[in-house]
Amino acid sequence: MIINNQQEVTDAVLAELARATDPRFRDIMSAAVRHLHGFARETRLTEVEFHQACAVIARLGQLSTASHNEVVLIAGSLGLSSLVCLLNNGDSGQTDTTANLMGPFWRMDSPNTLNGGSIVRSPTPGAPIFVNAWVRDRHGHPVQDAEVDVWHTSADGFYENQDPEQADMNLRGKFTTDAHGHIAFRSVKPAGYPIPVSGPVGDLLRVQGRHNMRPAHIHFMIYKPGFKTQFSQVYSSDDPNLETDVQFGVTRALVGQYVLHDGEKAPADDIKGPWYSLDHYFVIEAGEATLPRPPITGKAHGARPDQTILARSA
Repeated sequence: MIINNQQEVTDAVLAELARATDPRFRDIMSAAVRHLHGFARETRLTEVEFHQACAVIARLGQLSTASHNEVVLIAGSLGLSSLVCLLNNGDSGQTDTTANLMGPFWRMDSPNTLNGGSIVRSPTPGAPIFVNAWVRDRHGHPVQDAEVDVWHTSADGFYENQDPEQADMNLRGKFTTDAHGHIAFRSVKPAGYPIPVSGPVGDLLRVQGRHNMRPAHIHFMIYKPGFKTQFSQVYSSDDPNLETDVQFGVTRALVGQYVLHDGEKAPADDIKGPWYSLDHYFVIEAGEATLPRPPITGKAHGARPDQTILARSA
């Protein structure tokens, strides 16, 4: 089509998209074009602003490496990751769900670990924590033989893939639920942490006067054939940033009670001081068990990254 005016641009693109044979691809891309062109019209996007936006998109890809995914990070910082999760879980967004963001730090092939075992694989400072978790279906029945992948930060706020000082796969493990749908493990209490702000995500937050903190949490990924794979995060009830999570991930169903025990006997004899416990229940839904492509595939080398903390404006 030879274009006569700005409206015909959209019509021409949609006409070409109508040729696609995959109906879902056709629907998604047609909607994307309508909204993207509508966005340009509504904002009267200038040529300079268009090229600035293209540069940001290019930079997102350039900063994504084997140990860092800037694209996933900005999707979370815009609330898109959380929205997609809530639309696709909890009976298609109708009820509460224990599903949550996958996050940019999941790795495949974490070590198989026996129930009750430790996922501390190198010397890691921090208060001990003992976690018990149960997996149930929507009818309240325990789900046996589900694989539960677990990972979290150290008390310094670093995932092992970010931190050359931690052993490979430190604070990561894979467990199998028993007949009661139960897993248990020992670790150290994770800390909240600042997301990286050296790229476009940092520029976005600074313009808005937002901080870059995530509240402390433990990640869980639950996989079993016959059920939809569920990614989840259980947030620490004592974290000061629950209300202002930079990734908009905190839901009421996932605020966990990280209970401090001081002066009580710990489950392990080597613990003499304070320790924490966390008990949590997950509900998974019937569906297809699939695994996404991991957002990272390796471990960083060199020095620990700097942790820049942005202040939240009043």
